[in-house]
Amino acid sequence: MARPEYNYTSYDVTDKDVLYEDNHLIAINKRAGDIVQVDDTGDESLDEKVKKYIAKKYNKPNGAFLGVVHRLDRPVSGVILFAKTSKALERINKMFKAREMHKTYYAVVRKKPYPEFGTLVHWLVKNPQKNVTKAHDKEVVGSSRSELHYKLVGELNGYYLIEVDPITGRPHQIRVQLSTLGCPIVGDNKYGYPRGSLRKSICLHARLLTFTHPVKNEPIGIIAPVPRDGFWEKFEDMMVG
Repeated sequence: MARPEYNYTSYDVTDKDVLYEDNHLIAINKRAGDIVQVDDTGDESLDEKVKKYIAKKYNKPNGAFLGVVHRLDRPVSGVILFAKTSKALERINKMFKAREMHKTYYAVVRKKPYPEFGTLVHWLVKNPQKNVTKAHDKEVVGSSRSELHYKLVGELNGYYLIEVDPITGRPHQIRVQLSTLGCPIVGDNKYGYPRGSLRKSICLHARLLTFTHPVKNEPIGIIAPVPRDGFWEKFEDMMVG
């Protein structure tokens, strides 16, 4: 069994965790420390918790269908979307591949980014054994092109809030690209921050997900409140939504 990186406390998904739900989709405000899908730690995954929530809420004794359409790293909080029907899953997967799903994240760092806004392009290589991604300035064998837009939006007591709009969706993309900029995310000692968080999380939050509903064909915008941990709330007024 792999060594767990994060403290984990089991809990059941309840109505307060749900950001959006209809017959086809359900969006959850993921807690830092949750794994989206089962891994070799043995911890209960978020998709299993959501399945249990749906089965209980709608009295489905044989269980509920749930499709995972994207992921968030374990120490990251924020909005994550699941499909409740196979039709929605197929269409949402196509939308992600076509980059028709727009995500906005917020990261807290201790170093002011320079320049204060811009676009980062790297070629990333994932080491699955060490669960670490390395960024290269030029294409190398086995690399994937990674692009994001960022801008500084505020400062508070020596901490800087950065808004990030990823164009691609690579493993650990925001974490490694901001680190390469010289701005490792607070608490992310895997990517250069000098110490880990006592909360076993990092200061990266998936704030906003916008897209056109795959079945209803109407615009959807889902906003995830920040964790109520005494730190994140200080920055929320600076965020969109």
